[in-house]
Amino acid sequence: MKYAPPRSEHWFRLAFSLVGLGMTLAAIGLRGITDFASFEAIIIGGVFFGGSLLWSGWQLLRMPPE
Repeated sequence: MKYAPPRSEHWFRLAFSLVGLGMTLAAIGLRGITDFASFEAIIIGGVFFGGSLLWSGWQLLRMPPE
């Protein structure tokens, strides 16, 4: 993994994704899904933050400890 990002960046991405998913869930809890635009924003945010969370977690599991 010569050009891979360091572990610290993956930890940052993991934390950022958790915060983003938490804020998405908070938005659903506070505002609900009122129309198609809110549904679309929640889906796109969930896919982005969820995908980033899974990718960073997978990379952290695969990386050797420093």
